[in-house]
Amino acid sequence: MEQTTRIGRWREAITIYRRPTVLAMLFLGFSAGLPFMLVFATLSAWLREMEVSRSAIGFFSWVGITYSIKFIWSPVVDRLPVPGLTRALGRRRSWILLGQIGIAAGLAGMAFADPQAALLPVALLALLVAFSSATQDVAIDAFRIECDIDRHQAALAAAYQLGYRIAILASYTGALYLADLLSWRAAYLSMAGLMGIGMLTVLLRPEPVAEQDRLARGEDARARAFVARHPDMPVWLRATLAWLMSAVVAPVRDFFSRFGRFALVMLALVASFRVTDIAMASMANPLYIDLGYSKAMIANISGAWGLGMTILGALLGGSLATRFGILRPLLAAAFLAAVTNLLFAWMAGQDGATHALVLTISADNLSGGLAGSVFIAWLSSLTNVRYTATQYALFSSLMTLPGKFLSGFGGIVVDAMDYPTFFTLSALLGLPAVGLVLIIMKYQPAPATVDAPTRGDGK
Repeated sequence: MEQTTRIGRWREAITIYRRPTVLAMLFLGFSAGLPFMLVFATLSAWLREMEVSRSAIGFFSWVGITYSIKFIWSPVVDRLPVPGLTRALGRRRSWILLGQIGIAAGLAGMAFADPQAALLPVALLALLVAFSSATQDVAIDAFRIECDIDRHQAALAAAYQLGYRIAILASYTGALYLADLLSWRAAYLSMAGLMGIGMLTVLLRPEPVAEQDRLARGEDARARAFVARHPDMPVWLRATLAWLMSAVVAPVRDFFSRFGRFALVMLALVASFRVTDIAMASMANPLYIDLGYSKAMIANISGAWGLGMTILGALLGGSLATRFGILRPLLAAAFLAAVTNLLFAWMAGQDGATHALVLTISADNLSGGLAGSVFIAWLSSLTNVRYTATQYALFSSLMTLPGKFLSGFGGIVVDAMDYPTFFTLSALLGLPAVGLVLIIMKYQPAPATVDAPTRGDGK
């Protein structure tokens, strides 16, 4: 009987990827990942081929700042309707579709721009794509969290990652092939057309069921009461303050009211979990080159093979979280993220051996995919569906900023010491995350759930 029950649990963990909500996240993940390379690596290749200076190309990377500051306008996505769309589609789907329209329009515009004649239109269109993409990300994150129950969030995150990675391959390798065979115009127009996959998904899937409960209405009433006590203020200022209190202050207050002081422990884990991965990323490719690996070998093993390992890790993470819950796989992911950095330190002393590259990249991408799906699921469980977009955008920004800051010093550490020392230090950066997961597993309080709004049922 116990054996039958165990087999049934594993069967559920695997067949979860047939759920309609999970399949929808595969296509929405593709829609989210498609624009990313088209305003970064793919665009850089196009600009350089058009003999644009390296300095100018470097400035184009600044459009990526939009992804790191999306929390600034996330309250707008959380609270305000899209005229003409929200009434027909609902608040989440309308914002996703608006972002997709902006991305497709920007990519189509870039296809007809001429970087050799004028760079400003290309830059403005790239900014439109990046801003629309970041807005789409905020709305998709909210849609994902609200469309199914907490127990299925890891599988949703895994499907999202799978779609995202496929889109990265299409928008980089696929776009380069199209540009080589046809033209850059054909490549960017084709990518604009592929946004139709996400648009069709939005139109076919129902709006998540996430009711705005009486507590949310109470926050609005509290904000109006606050500004009403200041009649000397101009009307526009009182209205603005009321909106900011209910849309910006309330989500932060809600998080701390549900978890109390323990919220600081959770935020510390959010900030530290990805540090070990992101901090080492800036020195991975320089290590490959310095060890004498060819560009073709790096592309094949780090690109295609690494992508496969990432996808496998993401699917494994989703299944493990469904079978064992989120925290135990989260602990394993935090530990593996740190340990795999030691493989880079080991590889640095292997004199360019092929097996060292394959083993290191396999382990790093497998653990990275697993960590990604499990960690996203855990972040999703922290949000309150009254403020899904705002809270998750804050979490995702906090998740990446510390690692991005530290990664900028990677070259200094390598120059002053060596690669093995750098990657060993980056592995040690993962130990706080392991300790914080252990603390959360032992002491995490149950969040307040009084009159909590409902999530979708996944149908």
